[in-house]
Amino acid sequence: MIKTVKYALFYIVLAPFCGLVIASSLFSATAETTTGLNSVVTIVTPYDFRTLLGRLESAVTKNDMAVVAKASASAGAETRGVTIRGDAVIMIFRNDFAVRMLAAKAEAGLEAPIPVHVYEAADGLARISYRPPSAVFHPYRIAALDAMAHELDPIFLRIVTQAATK
Repeated sequence: MIKTVKYALFYIVLAPFCGLVIASSLFSATAETTTGLNSVVTIVTPYDFRTLLGRLESAVTKNDMAVVAKASASAGAETRGVTIRGDAVIMIFRNDFAVRMLAAKAEAGLEAPIPVHVYEAADGLARISYRPPSAVFHPYRIAALDAMAHELDPIFLRIVTQAATK
């Protein structure tokens, strides 16, 4: 039990930060994160919004995940003749993970697919933000969800790192 608690604490508190350190050492982008249950990883990339969005969708496919949905405030505004900075949320998941998630706790279905936010800042560079799956599923405190989330953490880290890396 104590060993399980120690590992759970590592994944919840330290794993997102460790992943961020590893990711930030792989490319010359700036990364920021908050820690704990509300952890959010944000990476400033060298790309413009449209390029980063395409790179993200490509990285999702390369990592055997699926773009389940895509919502874009900037694309919606454009249809009304309004121009705003690029902004989109890409919802990412995969059905085998969804089946496991629902088997563990049907109410956790609210958490999937996991959103990844791509947006353009005033400097013209795009940012990419997401909450690590371990932070998303931890509040349920169910071992099967935690195990699934820890499988998803490195996949999401790879996806955003591949998208943000030159």
